[in-house]
Amino acid sequence: MNANHPETSASARGRQITLRSAAELADALPFVLGFHPTDSVVLVALHGENGRFGGRIRLGIPRAPGEWDSTADHLAECLVEASARRTTPPDGIVGFLCQDPRPGETAQEVYERLRPFAQRLRTACGALDIPVYEVLCISGGRHFSYCCPDEGCCPPDGTPLAVGGTSVMAAAAAYAGIRVRGSLRELEAGFGPTGGPGEAEQRAALDAAAAAIVPHVVDGAAEEDRARVREATLAVATRLLARFAEPPRRIGADGARRGQAAVDADDDARVAPAEAAAVILGLQDRLARDRLAEWMEGPEGAAAVRLWRVLSRRCVTPFEEYAAAPLTLAGWAAWSTGDEPTARVALGLALRADPRYVFARLLHQACNQGIDPETLRSCLRQERENRVATEKQACAPSRRTRTRPRTRTRTRSVRPGGARPVLPGAGTVIARRDRGAPGVRPTGRAATRPGGPAPRPGGRRGTRSGR
Repeated sequence: MNANHPETSASARGRQITLRSAAELADALPFVLGFHPTDSVVLVALHGENGRFGGRIRLGIPRAPGEWDSTADHLAECLVEASARRTTPPDGIVGFLCQDPRPGETAQEVYERLRPFAQRLRTACGALDIPVYEVLCISGGRHFSYCCPDEGCCPPDGTPLAVGGTSVMAAAAAYAGIRVRGSLRELEAGFGPTGGPGEAEQRAALDAAAAAIVPHVVDGAAEEDRARVREATLAVATRLLARFAEPPRRIGADGARRGQAAVDADDDARVAPAEAAAVILGLQDRLARDRLAEWMEGPEGAAAVRLWRVLSRRCVTPFEEYAAAPLTLAGWAAWSTGDEPTARVALGLALRADPRYVFARLLHQACNQGIDPETLRSCLRQERENRVATEKQACAPSRRTRTRPRTRTRTRSVRPGGARPVLPGAGTVIARRDRGAPGVRPTGRAATRPGGPAPRPGGRRGTRSGR
């Protein structure tokens, strides 16, 4: 790196690691994010005289070069504003452009092709008075610097990345128990349909569930119908969650560690197509989704992440847009249980499925800003406690006034200052706060409008509820 660049320091759960070269900076990126970013632009804020790592932001590299200017401006503004809200504005920024070569393309050609984007990132940050100390291109197992003029340090044909597990950062991360979860592409694949032979059966189940459920949750449907669908959804989801109570089997009979694909296959086998369809369609009701968001802590939260992953994989064509709800719940449960890399991936996919899904947008922004999820957890805990208390009050038998006449009357005197006699009275009526009916907005080719015909089996049903 250029001698004018400050040293940057990363933290592996309390242990400080100083990075002094572009090679060490490139090697640290997967540990900073928790995965290898593929096809991504990443900006990391630096704070203090020694460049301590702060907030970070990641986005897919736009395919159209015409979008690079607006993307650079947006990323710079988001990172600076988020850092200022959290602590202080960054004192500097480092950037990464990570993209594998296309067929027939070399890593050096990727480096040159993305050079205008790197320059635009530098000017966008400079316009906010934040210097960019380095922008690296990582492609084809090599890294290239857009800022270092020293060819002895950063040659034009790139430098091979360090062998996995051999760097100072890798050693410190292993000591701290931090692991890299594979590539972003691999993590995203774990939330999408597998393309197996069971997709046709799942598609038929989703068609049938849409025909039965959609007319009862769209705008204009009776609240009694919504309530019945909601309770049925909660019942099926609760039954499914119980099947994920035991931790996944990660060690095979031969003693070898099982891969994530094998673990996912075990989880998929726990959920029948009809059960998955009922919950996926039922999650389009906002109140049902909010109730299920309460599965967020401890073993229940870990089991919920696995369940929502399964349901996300069951959103096969043409029901991809329905994945926004289970993906958002997976992201929230992962974030709440401390798995930020999985949370960021799931929430990013939720916004890809439905960019207007408000719950996903709010959670994604909060997670990227490093906000403590305990604030939202506290709200959900209070909601659950209030609801349970209300239900207990509603189920408690009320005291009834005796109306049958007595055969004899006994007069009881009350002395001044003495205790008042206890009189029978009617039961107390508990007023339950009504948050209003969920606004479920139908979309898609076969959406049902208020007063319109019910959707016909076999078509696509879009019932995204926003939020």
